[in-house]
Amino acid sequence: MARSTAHPPTGDGGRPDRTLIARIAAAERWARTSDRVAATEPARRGLRARFEREADPGGVLDVAERSGRADALFTAHMLRLARASATARRNRAG
Repeated sequence: MARSTAHPPTGDGGRPDRTLIARIAAAERWARTSDRVAATEPARRGLRARFEREADPGGVLDVAERSGRADALFTAHMLRLARASATARRNRAG
């Protein structure tokens, strides 16, 4: 089986350090971005739209109610991420 040459090996048996590669790419990207808020706006809009669709899949709620429910779903999502992060840190600590 041929080894992929998409990423250079890191010396650990040929497996690339994907985290480091991603961090390098992110640093380079943000170094070239003059307006971070504008650059991330489409992602924020998309995430908001996702929670609004989950809150009101039929599109029957008024705007204020849909917005409030989307806010609650977003909060729940962030709390799940925080819990997963805390669990991962606890597991790494042993």
